Amino acid sequence: MGHPQLLIFDCDGVLIDSEIIAAKVQCELLGEEGIEIDAGEIAARFAGLTWPTIVERLGEETGRRFSAAFMKRVDEEIDRRLATEAEEIAGAHEMLDRLEMARCICSNSTAHRLELELDHVGLWDRFRPYVFSAVDVGKAKPAPDVFLHALSVFGVPADRAIVLEDSVHGVAGARAAGCRVVGFTGAGHSYPGHADALTEAGAETVIKRLADFPALVEVLAAWQDA
Repeated sequence: MGHPQLLIFDCDGVLIDSEIIAAKVQCELLGEEGIEIDAGEIAARFAGLTWPTIVERLGEETGRRFSAAFMKRVDEEIDRRLATEAEEIAGAHEMLDRLEMARCICSNSTAHRLELELDHVGLWDRFRPYVFSAVDVGKAKPAPDVFLHALSVFGVPADRAIVLEDSVHGVAGARAAGCRVVGFTGAGHSYPGHADALTEAGAETVIKRLADFPALVEVLAAWQDA
């Protein structure tokens, strides 16, 4: 393994505290459809998955079918709330100030949502044009497609990329792509056992403060050089 050359960030739950907002919207509107599930359970079970995948799994469990109109309504309400309520994870800007390595975002969110929420918290210009949506490049996480796309764009071998992920599905996708992965548990949707779940999914270590990430990148580089 060589020295790291690329840092890959998930967006929701890593840079922006948005997973809990989406989970609350989904909880509220699913409740109107007669599906009783709380936001904590949605966050713990489904964080990092696309809304169509979540609905598919809930449909398999409940035998319910959800209309295209309902799906659209949930997406639009999430976008509306993210545009006004989303906040950066504490220390995101300061962390980026300390990192000089090439970086990008790999997310399961749509390109529209990514630009909307990143611009709202002042992070869009710190990553564009390297903001990649799995929706646009292939299968969503836990498939490795979006990570493989990023590696191809930057021309970086997988073992020289470090990914920061908050979901087991994201960790699984990054590991399937051959990347090294650090888990993150510092967002509002974190739950008991979150760190253990990320480790079991393949994260080498887990942090709960973005301020710790730059030093950790240096440590991981030293481990590679050892």
